Amino acid sequence: MSKIESWWSDLVVELDRHWIKYALLAWFIVGLWYVITAWPQIRSLGLGDTDDNMRLMQVRALLNGQDWYDLRDYYLNPPGGFDIHWSRIVDLPIAGLILILRPFIGTFWAERVACGIAPLLPLSIAFIGLGATVRRLVSPHAWPLAMALLVCACTPTMLMFAPDRIDHHGWQLAMLSLTVAGLCDPKGARGGVIVGLASAVSISIGLEMLPYAAMAGAIIALQWIWDRGEARRVAAYGVSLASGTALGYGAFASYANSVMRCDALTPVYLTVMLVAGGLLFVLAWLSPASRWARLGLAVTAGAVIAAGFAWLFPQCLGRPEQVSPELVRNWLDNVREAKPIYQHPFRQAFPIVTLPIIGLLGAAIATKRAVDDRAPNMVGWSAVTLFTLFACLMLLWQTRAGPAAQLLAVPGAAALIWIAVPLLLDSRNMLVRVIGPVAVVLIASGMFSGLSLKFLPIDKPDARMMTINRAGARCPSFTSLAPLNRYPSATIFSFVDLGPRIIVVTHHKAVAGPYHRNGDAILDVQHAFGGSPEQFRAIAKKHGATLLLICPNMAESTIYRVRNPGGFYDRMAKGEIFPFLQPLELPRNSPLRLFRIN
Repeated sequence: MSKIESWWSDLVVELDRHWIKYALLAWFIVGLWYVITAWPQIRSLGLGDTDDNMRLMQVRALLNGQDWYDLRDYYLNPPGGFDIHWSRIVDLPIAGLILILRPFIGTFWAERVACGIAPLLPLSIAFIGLGATVRRLVSPHAWPLAMALLVCACTPTMLMFAPDRIDHHGWQLAMLSLTVAGLCDPKGARGGVIVGLASAVSISIGLEMLPYAAMAGAIIALQWIWDRGEARRVAAYGVSLASGTALGYGAFASYANSVMRCDALTPVYLTVMLVAGGLLFVLAWLSPASRWARLGLAVTAGAVIAAGFAWLFPQCLGRPEQVSPELVRNWLDNVREAKPIYQHPFRQAFPIVTLPIIGLLGAAIATKRAVDDRAPNMVGWSAVTLFTLFACLMLLWQTRAGPAAQLLAVPGAAALIWIAVPLLLDSRNMLVRVIGPVAVVLIASGMFSGLSLKFLPIDKPDARMMTINRAGARCPSFTSLAPLNRYPSATIFSFVDLGPRIIVVTHHKAVAGPYHRNGDAILDVQHAFGGSPEQFRAIAKKHGATLLLICPNMAESTIYRVRNPGGFYDRMAKGEIFPFLQPLELPRNSPLRLFRIN
């Protein structure tokens, strides 16, 4: 053996033996690159999503002494505020980073640096979860490929881990990566505990990933139905799911979530998880020898859970938000990420859906090969295939399933590359050996979809949409809103989508933000901008608003003009002047317009 071969062999052994250490090193390098490239955004507190801004306000309230279980925000819809349906779990790392950094760099910079670093923390968990999955299913040496696919090919997923994306989605995706790792863990009890605890943490954070948690439970039950030897996995899963959810409720559920609401971990879903966990433990304990008997018990347990849910909590059989039909019609039904993937323009949908479909194909091929060879990873591949199929189907329900679908597609895509590239490298044709692997990676990763858009005969964004996008970027910016601080603290009446950003960047309060428990205030804003000037003035007075802030051409403003021609905002946009509005000075290049309401 030559020195090079010996060195390579030693390197492979080292990477295999200490793969978690090197995976975390890779995560650190990726995170450092993200922070460096996003530093201008971090420096300007560029929280681009309304939820990220609201999360920071929640952390500020905690650090300023607000009760742990009190998640009422008093800066929106003052003076009473409104209850947010989130938990404190995601607040902890942000608050911890601020507390650590504040003595050295002050609150101003501590907040900014914490918001830049915190979203990258769950990415380390995602690296470990996906790395463990591909090591078990593809090859012990394939974990770097999984991480490369996640970073380079899963753009919607990686956006959830990007600096300043401090909301809870990254943490839930990290739990999803642990879930899929647990499903294919050859040690049944350990795998069951991992899936149960990851599901419990995700549900305690929010219910967005509840369908995936339910699917993971169904897959574990199917594994047990097929193989009685999976009883330990089922028992461990049931106990960890029930106890983990109970702990999550006791430690993190707010006062407002102690009632029978349907939009968070309340007594409704706590009851469901406790019963489901208990029934699964009983099934594992009984574990009859007959496969049909196990199927019958599993179906009976599922029926009991479904029937009990419908009987005890009929209010939760409809929309979990439990808001008025008007708010559903005027707002929730029009949220873009809640629409199916096929209702989005091809330019947006094609890059999102490509990798999940390829990952499903790769997982199916790998499962077929494992079944034919009766390989030990056959059960694990079957679980991943079912999970990836479920994620693809979720895209037909809501586009917000895209990040999860892409993450779950990584093992299947890695398998395709791992199978195809060696075959091409063994070809006698040099062109095939050189070009073939590159083509396989571009195709199997789905990266070709984004690269091909510029060459496809599809519609380009028109000038009007570009104007709206520019306004949507400029109006919530720090530089645009910070000049509002020159005016004494007040309640500002503005667009719903500007509310959370106003209360983060300025010392002012706002009327509404895009949160369903803030539904009455949202409707008030819609009625005020869409109705008569007199109606606007009355609603503003009701909320104690003394300032009006608008952003011409912002997306929300176009909705008011289209829906309510001749309404208050439409008349303002056309230049009409109202005697009860006094224009106030802002910087010359400001995209905003500010008025005092007399």
